[in-house]
Amino acid sequence: MLPFQGVGSPLLSLLLRRSFRFRMGCGFIVAGMEKRVLRSQAWFGGKDKDGFIHRSWMRNQGFPGDVFDGRPVIGICNTWSELTPCNAHFRELAQRIKNGVWEAGGFPLEFPVTSMGETNMRPTAMMFRNLVSMDVEESIRANPIDAVVLMCGCDKTTPSLVMGAASCDVPTIVLSGGPMLNGRYRGQAIGSGTVVWQFSEAVKAGTMSQEEFMDAESCMSRSAGHCMTMGTASTMACMVESLGLSLPGNAAIPAVDSRRKVLAHETGRRIVAMVHEDLRISKILKREAFLNAIRANAAVGGSTNAVIHLIAFAGRVGVPLTLEDWDKFGHDVRTLLDLQPSGRFLMEDFYYAGGLPAVLRALAEHGQLDGQALTVNGRTMAENVADAANWNTEVIRDFDKPLVERGGVAVLRGNLCPDGAVLKPSAASPHLMKHRGRAVVFESIEHYKERIEDPELEIDEGSVMVLKYCGPKGYPGMAEVGNMGLPAKLLARGITDMVRISDARMSGTAYGTVVLHVCPEAAVGGPLALVEEGDWIELDVEGRRLHLEVEDAELERRRAKWVAPEPAFKSGYQSLYVEHVMQADKGADFDFLLGCRGAGVPRESH
Repeated sequence: MLPFQGVGSPLLSLLLRRSFRFRMGCGFIVAGMEKRVLRSQAWFGGKDKDGFIHRSWMRNQGFPGDVFDGRPVIGICNTWSELTPCNAHFRELAQRIKNGVWEAGGFPLEFPVTSMGETNMRPTAMMFRNLVSMDVEESIRANPIDAVVLMCGCDKTTPSLVMGAASCDVPTIVLSGGPMLNGRYRGQAIGSGTVVWQFSEAVKAGTMSQEEFMDAESCMSRSAGHCMTMGTASTMACMVESLGLSLPGNAAIPAVDSRRKVLAHETGRRIVAMVHEDLRISKILKREAFLNAIRANAAVGGSTNAVIHLIAFAGRVGVPLTLEDWDKFGHDVRTLLDLQPSGRFLMEDFYYAGGLPAVLRALAEHGQLDGQALTVNGRTMAENVADAANWNTEVIRDFDKPLVERGGVAVLRGNLCPDGAVLKPSAASPHLMKHRGRAVVFESIEHYKERIEDPELEIDEGSVMVLKYCGPKGYPGMAEVGNMGLPAKLLARGITDMVRISDARMSGTAYGTVVLHVCPEAAVGGPLALVEEGDWIELDVEGRRLHLEVEDAELERRRAKWVAPEPAFKSGYQSLYVEHVMQADKGADFDFLLGCRGAGVPRESH
């Protein structure tokens, strides 16, 4: 173990720091006890006018002069906001991180970036993911930061922060905010998001009153934290842990559990050691780490949104990752976690059962985890999970008694989705996994809302609901509207699922036989734009096929008549977004953000 790991004494930390011999450079590498000067010293280390400016204005906050002595400057990237309720408890966690950084001999400096609240932002938080990644990237590069702690919680805060840090390639560690406590309503456990879809459908079906529905609001969200189902927030917390970007156990500790604060403190300690070890994010985000995350996503019944985000991560660090990888490496992985929306339990139960380390250990023991993948604590994944215990085999199923035999994400191909589409088998209805039905077409989300409750609408349980123009460019931002609600007349008959197809996304908390991320999207002239009312569509999940039963000549006739929709905005950020966003199969990143630009020291400002 390196002498920096687990340093708890400020005196020992000072002695270690003063034993280093510094020389100029951009990084900080270990070569015996010789060290290069950290990038922050390009700001704080000079004896000239520029050094004076950088130090003097910082000292107005009450920092003593010796904090500029060459110790690691740790940026704490905070997404706290009262408009992002999942992250509203981050102020205290940030202080805990700072305590750990100070204790290990670092200099913590907290900085804000745009916070994206999934439940409040319109048209969709996803439209701002790439923008926030730019905020993170440029904040790191422009400032005297040697390493960064990413404070993530609500859905898009995790991918945006990781993408930004990856483009700088500094030592990086993630602290997730943790899930809420389990919801409780009239004696039963209820899950964030999942119960919203269930209860709203029950109101439409006439089996739940409006008053009962409203009464459930405060019962669902009763503590700080993000969704306690396996929605996108919980999924991305599992992804960063399985990628090796967080300390073990990060994914599942409830937000209000004291052990979340302990983890924050330990995260602060650890990031200082990572600087001394030059353990940059590119050393963690290798292809084997991404394949581990794909398998972990299958094992926990994770959100389809992880597909887009991990492909975007890979694009920032130059690691090849495709939809085919998701299908190849996740298809045969069993879903072991019995957690909503795929199963019964919630994230609080998951933590008490052993959390993600217990799931990863099960995968490792059955040859489905690359145990040599490096993680942020300097240990391999195999070392981290070797002693992980499963305390509840109802929540985390035994390997030979899975929730779903083949979980993961099914990647579909066919003339309706030449570049792919995805479906989550663990959340779908088995009887609909092979289906042929007549299309009921909605040209926009507004068109869907206008038609769905029309008593004259010709629709039955065998129909296939098709929603267009909700992809990255079409909506814009690829909103979570793919899990279209069923018409009340079918709900009243007890119908709870139908095949639904769109170029949209859906919330990770949602469920159903929903085909998502159809590529190319309708707005760029993909075949989805050509589907007409009454066309027959065949879905074969096992065969990985999605086929529109229309002759090629007819499709060409329709294409000749098709007119691209006018963009909603012709200036401002939305215009930039529509012009540069790539398709879902490429991670929906901006084309000009691919790759790592590093964190070289910029030119002086004065």
